[in-house]
Amino acid sequence: MLYYQEVTQANDKHRLAGSSLSELKDKKETILKSTLDLASLHQWQGVIISGAPVEVFNPGLFRQLRSSLKIPVTTALISSVAALMTFSARRVLLMTPFDEPMNKLIREYLVHEGIEALSPPETLRHYTDALKLEPEEVYSLTRKAFEGYQDVEAIYFQGAVLDPIKILEKIENELDTTIVASNPAMLWFMLSKLGLSYRIPGYGKLLAQWPKLPGSIL
Repeated sequence: MLYYQEVTQANDKHRLAGSSLSELKDKKETILKSTLDLASLHQWQGVIISGAPVEVFNPGLFRQLRSSLKIPVTTALISSVAALMTFSARRVLLMTPFDEPMNKLIREYLVHEGIEALSPPETLRHYTDALKLEPEEVYSLTRKAFEGYQDVEAIYFQGAVLDPIKILEKIENELDTTIVASNPAMLWFMLSKLGLSYRIPGYGKLLAQWPKLPGSIL
């Protein structure tokens, strides 16, 4: 069985963050120990560390986990980068619920992977406000942003509270573009690493086509 670990909701003994994402900074050793202990205890077949803030605030986390575990490991950022690479998307519109300082960190991470990301001005008071948005509101925000950056090759959604899943295929069809969202990307990446392949229609090109993982990520 594959287990999914949401590290930002760790138990009280090892809680990583409260009301501020900045509390995730410099928690790499805690995350590593917790993940290694839990993977051994539950005999996990794979580990997914979700949440871009976890990784950008703890540089090197993915590589240390990959070298410490004998099972497949991925993160929101690694999975999304892999998905963008499969579509040869090197210039993307970054849609997140985060503030500009966090978006800047994500853009800088992507630059190191050879991907240029552009992001619209922040519109939410707090990232959790995205939970109040209806799918059509997410669509409207995305369409407005896309109209300002029409030379991009894909739209990348990072931050699951800004949820595009219900309108993902609609965005692709109506804006004639490719969407990579972190949650579907993590699912595709991990199952692919486990040797599994599915074609899931209705949720965008990535899951419908289920491309192979790029060799540079393997």
